[in-house]
Amino acid sequence: MSEPLHPIRSLISEDLINFEKLFNDAIQSRNKLMNLVMNYIIKRKGKQMRPLFVYLSAAVFGKINPSTHRGAVLIELLHNATLIHDDVVDEANYRRGFLTLNSIWQNKVSVLVGDYLLAKGLLLSIDNNDFALLKIVSQAVQEMSEGELLQLEKSKKLNITENIYFQIIRQKTAILIASCCAIGAHTAGSSEEHVRKAKLFGEKIGIAFQLKDDLLDFSRSHTGKPTGIDLQSKNLSLPLIHSLDKADAFTRLRMYNLIRKKNKTHRQITQLIEFSERMGGIQYTEKKMKEFLNEAKEILNSFRPSLYRDALDKLIANVTTRTY
Repeated sequence: MSEPLHPIRSLISEDLINFEKLFNDAIQSRNKLMNLVMNYIIKRKGKQMRPLFVYLSAAVFGKINPSTHRGAVLIELLHNATLIHDDVVDEANYRRGFLTLNSIWQNKVSVLVGDYLLAKGLLLSIDNNDFALLKIVSQAVQEMSEGELLQLEKSKKLNITENIYFQIIRQKTAILIASCCAIGAHTAGSSEEHVRKAKLFGEKIGIAFQLKDDLLDFSRSHTGKPTGIDLQSKNLSLPLIHSLDKADAFTRLRMYNLIRKKNKTHRQITQLIEFSERMGGIQYTEKKMKEFLNEAKEILNSFRPSLYRDALDKLIANVTTRTY
């Protein structure tokens, strides 16, 4: 695990052990192929940031309990399912340095595995009468699907405005972290007002997280994420959206022609990055990221002081200072 997260994870280490066991138990199947794929998913697991948000949010408002563990597993099942389906849609071959499921077992198996994970999450909640958690996650799935479709619709015509862009990332990325914080607060027995505030806190962190991804995509240094991956896929992110808005008509047309090209060369991607630097798009994105981070911290500071609140503060700092 990344060193900056070690003190945070240490604070809830026992809960994370319980999470791992419950998650691994939840994904077991009677089908040999399914278990083979599940073992691959376990091996390629990431930093599991979302369970951290669930547990720390619960601890800020009360105590971590069995429903918190189930909520963390539910979110992680949903997260893995959406990643698998995204890789199929994007025809991606790698994620976090690992081969994607669709590149090993092809699309049909990948889609079925994603469906299986969603079903396991539903059953985990229904079997334990966690209907409030199920409602939070079902609303998130709806938002994520609508956000993905909105991006596909707008990307074809390259007519994404800044307002539409923020709507897309709120639905595609931020809603999941918002759901983590809402689930944590709810399972700790918080009031509806605190659950709402926790969800808003998570939403702002989720938007800041995506803006950091945008900046990494435009980075000139090695970050562990291929520079220009969104530019290759013709997805417009904030640095370009802002820069195109500021450019003159001739430059804007030239940049749109570059963006539309398939299999862009390194030189063409560099041109788009340099354009965004020159027009202030990257600086503007950094400014907006800090704004959302500060708004999230303002909400966080309204919660009761504790070691867990401090840990959340460190976690959100890591979200926007990461280099991966």
